Amino acid sequence: MVHRISNLTIARVNKLSRRSKKLTAITSLVMVIIFAGNSVSAQLAPFGPLSSVTVPRPDNINNFIKDKTAAIALGKTLFWDMQVGSDGIQSCASCHFNAGADSRSKNQIQPSQNNSFDIASGPNYQLVPGDYPFHQLENVDDRSSTVLRSVDDVTSSQGVFRKKFVDVEPGSAEDVTTPLNDTTFNVNGVNVRRVTRRNTPSVINAVFNFRNLWDGKAQNTFNGVNALGLRDRRAFVLKAPNKRQLKDVRVKINNASLASQAVGPPLNSFEIGAENDEVIAPFVVNLDESEENVEVLTEEGALIEKGSAVEGVSAEESLELTKQLKQDATKIQPIEQPKRRRRFKRFGRKLGKKLLAVTPLNKQVVASDDSVLGGLSKSPTGLNKSYERMVKDAFRRKWWDSNLAIRINPKNGRRRFFRKPKNRPLKTNEYTLMEYNFALFFGLAVQEYESTLISDQTPFDEFLAGNTSAMTADQIQGFQLFQRNGCVNCHIGSELTAASVSNVNSKGRIERDIFPPQPALDTGFFAIGVRPSGEDPGVAGKDEFDNSFSEATLALEGKFKKLLGEEPPFVPNSTGDIVATSAFKTPGLRNVELTAPYFHNGGQSTLEQVVDFYKRGGNFGGLRELNLTQDDKDKVVAFLKALTDERVRNQQAPFDHPQIFIPNGHPNDENSVVVDSGASSNGVQQAEDNLLEIPAVGRNGGTPLAKFLE
Repeated sequence: MVHRISNLTIARVNKLSRRSKKLTAITSLVMVIIFAGNSVSAQLAPFGPLSSVTVPRPDNINNFIKDKTAAIALGKTLFWDMQVGSDGIQSCASCHFNAGADSRSKNQIQPSQNNSFDIASGPNYQLVPGDYPFHQLENVDDRSSTVLRSVDDVTSSQGVFRKKFVDVEPGSAEDVTTPLNDTTFNVNGVNVRRVTRRNTPSVINAVFNFRNLWDGKAQNTFNGVNALGLRDRRAFVLKAPNKRQLKDVRVKINNASLASQAVGPPLNSFEIGAENDEVIAPFVVNLDESEENVEVLTEEGALIEKGSAVEGVSAEESLELTKQLKQDATKIQPIEQPKRRRRFKRFGRKLGKKLLAVTPLNKQVVASDDSVLGGLSKSPTGLNKSYERMVKDAFRRKWWDSNLAIRINPKNGRRRFFRKPKNRPLKTNEYTLMEYNFALFFGLAVQEYESTLISDQTPFDEFLAGNTSAMTADQIQGFQLFQRNGCVNCHIGSELTAASVSNVNSKGRIERDIFPPQPALDTGFFAIGVRPSGEDPGVAGKDEFDNSFSEATLALEGKFKKLLGEEPPFVPNSTGDIVATSAFKTPGLRNVELTAPYFHNGGQSTLEQVVDFYKRGGNFGGLRELNLTQDDKDKVVAFLKALTDERVRNQQAPFDHPQIFIPNGHPNDENSVVVDSGASSNGVQQAEDNLLEIPAVGRNGGTPLAKFLE
């Protein structure tokens, strides 16, 4: 996660909570005991070592995964494979290669709300230390002092060039695409790689988050298709009760926010994918090209109505879906794609068709002593096992084994099931069950891999386990200051975040602030004044169905149970009773030393700048000023460095990885780039890439990670 020291809401800023005072008293007692040389683990019960926390796992995962070890191997392969990207270069790891986050500093600026590059004159700029912080004051300790600079730019991650998806070409790492002019990310009319809208959070320890992403979009419940969980009532996968039958089923997999998150980037035309307007229909649809009416059918050809056996869908929901699909069908013209804002894109089947035809990690070296993939390493590159075999080894056959194929009409999304032909390959719009359900496999496998990325061997964790010499005196005093100044109100418990599964399960998905007027909050999401309120809506933003990500707002609107599957803990009184605008998820803090830049906008480059932010009470309100001396601030920074797991720094198992080449800006600078003549077409010029090699490392690790701007 991108890291903060404290996320106090406006209601919290006037005084410390009783809990903070109590913890301060405990810490004072602990200091006496520590300096007497005695064990302190019992006194620090509110902060047990991370290893004492049960790793969240879906209740019904065994209904999908048959071999956890095989699923981890598949997930690690998918996470690092450059062939996942539409361009054959971009992977999940391209933005999460450095302590689970992104340390690149060239072509990493997103111009944000005003669509103007303020830090530099344009994209492909090389950031320097003097560019930070983005909100610069004459006196770093006084937020009312003269503002020297304040920009809405975001330090984020470069992804792909702007292109339109045409199709996949089985056996090729690159999709067939058409370049499109990019009016924002270009240098003198030459397209450069696009940059995403928020700073990249770390995937390490992300398994402990109830929801993931800064705005909480990646739902705790995975629907097997996309990030929206139960919010998307059209999300279905196919199941084969036997080899001659396919059924649409709605899957509900709890504690699977990482799976929800994983399937997002392949859809995103800034991160990994290309722009795609493919029409989606969740059921077999009886719609001729000249018709405007639609009938929603089961695979047996029966109308969906009361008593139909669409698994996981009530009769009421079936009728509602039928009605909605009929309404949508009137907007679908025979040839034109729908122009509606809401496009329900699903990457699974096309990416499945692509990846199932290539050698896993075919462009990349895998160390023979890789902690997960070493036994599968093939010289000089790739693995000696196919993606098809890896899916079969990991998942239960009802999700991938069928004699039927699925044909999809690209004009209207209509599906038909038919027996797989023996005398010809499937066409580009025809899919095996394994290809069709690939989003399910991708999400769950990546989650299984990321669930192993737990950094619980820090000096802080050793200290909490009873080793009183694990932290220095300055670090211990920094921890005391961390508690005394209320940082623990939001960085709660062993996970150091109020957004954890354990905290949400304890308090509920929404809670009330502990101080008057006690507004309703999404548990673990706080507005702290990094940027002006409303500049980025945060958890108050909306999903593709125009429903707020704020679960407190859903409770007020009466949508909580319908979209989240459970009753709300309480119902807020009014919109004024909710704090959601510009509230963001509280990140955990382990390895914060290695994951700069910080905050959702990447606007601070050092821990010292972050502590200055909290000392002055934030940039735009929301926090009270802290009574910290320079020595105090130094000690808080020292404590934060005690949260580093040296296995992460040294890339040791489970943080070892295959080789990868990541885009790192383009030759020259923000004023000129070199045109890649081989990649330019459709009247669009594209810049040459600078590719940075991250060498493969095995279980024993490699060169220590470089920090941001080092």
